[in-house]
Amino acid sequence: MEPITLLLVDDHTLFREGLASLLMEEPDLRVVAHARNADEAIELAVRYRPRVVLMDVRMPGGGVMATREILRRCPGTRVIMLTVSDQDEDLWGAIAAGAHGYLLKDAAVEEVIAAIRHVAAGKAILDPSLTPRVLAWLAGLPTPPVTAPPVLSSREREILALMARGLTNKEIAAHLGLALPTVKFYARRVLRKLGARSRVEAIAQARRLGL
Repeated sequence: MEPITLLLVDDHTLFREGLASLLMEEPDLRVVAHARNADEAIELAVRYRPRVVLMDVRMPGGGVMATREILRRCPGTRVIMLTVSDQDEDLWGAIAAGAHGYLLKDAAVEEVIAAIRHVAAGKAILDPSLTPRVLAWLAGLPTPPVTAPPVLSSREREILALMARGLTNKEIAAHLGLALPTVKFYARRVLRKLGARSRVEAIAQARRLGL
């Protein structure tokens, strides 16, 4: 059986190298590259096409941005966020960017190894300490309406699609060549039409409605 190839992304060299030495002790795991920032992570992911990327969230260039770009360029690669951050903005940002797992750095190495194998097999993983928060968020989502879904304009659908890719308002503005206030206006309209309180809620609601 081919080993699971890994790319480790973290701006702390000692942590990155220490984790690599522990993972390389497993016969089915092989670390093919290390990266210190988002740009290096994207470049090395494209070059080596690893099966799984272990990605820090808060590092130069941003782990969420790097995750979104790696998954766009390397559709066969899967990403696990491995971070000290349990902040909502990082968790939801990672989920919106398409991450397949989210673990905190206080996890035991055995948990990290199990998560790698789990995600490489096509599944998803979430740190147990964060599960209640995600379930509470899901429980608070509005019940899907039985009436026809809201009508979104072509521009609103365009904005919604870019939001689903994890782009910020500023990035959407640059991508579409629009002024930032214009993007904010459309984003607010999308949330209002979908009855959502946040971007993540709007994306989930849109998916349920087939938008």
